[in-house]
Formats: sequence, C-alpha cells, structure tokens
Amino acid sequence: MHFAVNWLAVVVAAVASMGFGAIWYNVLGKQWLSAIGKTREQLNPADWTPFAWGFAVQLVMAYFIALITPALFGSTDVWNGILAGVHMWAGFVLTFLILNHRYQGLPWRLTAIDGGYGLAVLVIQGIVIGLFGGAAVPAAA
Repeated sequence: MHFAVNWLAVVVAAVASMGFGAIWYNVLGKQWLSAIGKTREQLNPADWTPFAWGFAVQLVMAYFIALITPALFGSTDVWNGILAGVHMWAGFVLTFLILNHRYQGLPWRLTAIDGGYGLAVLVIQGIVIGLFGGAAVPAAA
C-alpha cells in the first residue's frame, strides 16, 4: 500500500519542482542572500551537494503528496493534488519555517521567500501527481 504510487509521477513532480526552484531563487536570489546574510561566494557555488539533497527531499515530498492525496480525498486528480499540497504546506512547512526562523532570529522576508517557494513546490507537485492520476500498479488487496 505504501509503495503503490505512480513513481513516474513522483520523479516528474520532483524534477518540475526543482526546475521551479531554479527560477524562484534566480529571481529572488539577491533578496534571499541578503535575508540569510551571506554572499554568493560564501555559499561555495561549486558544491553540488545541496542540489543532490534538494532533489532527494523533493522526491520524498512528491512521494508523500502521491501517497496522501487519495487517502485524504478518495481520488488523485489535479484539484485534490493541489489541496493536498496546500494542506501540507499550511500544516507543516509554513509552521515549521515560522517556528525555526523565529528562534533563529531570521528576518520575516526569509520566511516569506522560503515559504512561498515551499507552497509553490507542493502545489506544482500536487498538479503533476494529479495529472498522472492514481497508482501506476494496482494496490494489493
């Protein structure tokens, strides 16, 4: 049951959300760097490991959108995928960002940039998962 998701949809959703991230942080890169108090050089642009970790966690997020959408709404379609993404964002992502950023004394603009990205990622993944529909293989009875 836990592995009866459309794995192609999960991979495509992760790739789509990573692509969106490249655009999001390219557009908001200066504001994001200012909010974290670093320069581009301090982030070591030659280091590829954050991107590998980013893709890995995007896969996990897409997997859970694919897993919980039919459990929450009874079917997997675009609207239900979007709803699942928004619910997960509001319930877990945004709340966790606010909690951590407030303890860390980080600016609200960082919460807005990262929170907006998190919302877009989960909505994009919900759309992709919804477009692909339910599990690629029937669940065991």
